[in-house]
Amino acid sequence: MRVDLFDFDLPTDRIALRPASPRDSARLLLVEGSDISDRSVLDLPDLLRRGDVLLFNDTKVIPAQLEGRRGEARVGVTLHKREGPRSWWAFVRNAKRVRPGDRIDFEGDVSASAVERADDGSILVEFHGDEPVELLLERAGRMPLPPYIASKRPADEADRDDYQTIFAREEGAVAAPTAALHFTKRLLDALDARGVVRETLTLHVGAGTFLPVKADDTSSHVMHSEWGRIDAATADRLNCARAAGGRLIAVGTTSLRLVESAADEDGTIQPFEGDTAIFITPGYRFKAVDGLMTNFHLPRSTLFMLVSALMRLDVIKAAYAHAIAQGYRFYSYGDSSLLLPKRRA
Repeated sequence: MRVDLFDFDLPTDRIALRPASPRDSARLLLVEGSDISDRSVLDLPDLLRRGDVLLFNDTKVIPAQLEGRRGEARVGVTLHKREGPRSWWAFVRNAKRVRPGDRIDFEGDVSASAVERADDGSILVEFHGDEPVELLLERAGRMPLPPYIASKRPADEADRDDYQTIFAREEGAVAAPTAALHFTKRLLDALDARGVVRETLTLHVGAGTFLPVKADDTSSHVMHSEWGRIDAATADRLNCARAAGGRLIAVGTTSLRLVESAADEDGTIQPFEGDTAIFITPGYRFKAVDGLMTNFHLPRSTLFMLVSALMRLDVIKAAYAHAIAQGYRFYSYGDSSLLLPKRRA
């Protein structure tokens, strides 16, 4: 499909630079089939059924952005995918100044060596010393805010909490699974009382999620890969819940992409551990997921294509036009939506 089909205009003042406070006070756009209505995140328990399953991503964002020097040259490093105990693939600002074998010095007495360069321009860096890389990043790194926020303000101490979900357990993400940023203990208690089930999986979100689609046609786009895991016990519970008539509602596109990667053609979810580069565009047949709670996505992005595949492009364009007209806040720190396509046969 032509990528320009997924374009739309967004006023810059609709881009949220801070999250709602409290988190669960954000607005929620409900899209059921082709019906659109304005709700609140706190309404979520009333919009779900007993036995429905909300599927959360328990990845934890690391301070993956670093500023350093290669000799006299300043370089910016954004880690995006772990390769080993001490090595990460990274997008590097001023990458032409960095060659394999070069040493890069960061703040906090942290340093790394450039090992190799990939075809996409990213560089494999290996951190020096014996301390766990996680401790080094706590000293030298900062939270990797999305470009549309970072271009307007620097990351600060508030972002260390704001850009982390209540479910964050497994360190390794360089972008937050932002749909789950809206959840609080108050909301989880209300969902429990409703009889809505919660399950977690892990997908370490990479910085590639923000890369623009530069191709003119979706068939020419190369999707970034990310590491994920669904254990056997979780897969069994999800299959049992669906067999009993419960809907599987992914909280965030990360959860959705991992479950769809793990599902057989008949919809059975298998245990999964490894990389996924699934690219979902209109025409895709969803195998396991029945709905999606997600924030609003960038024009021409793979995630806007995904929600268009779930709900139909014309429905999503109408929903986004409504959200813009009604003053919804967009992107990572913005408002949410609950997308419920027609019930599976």
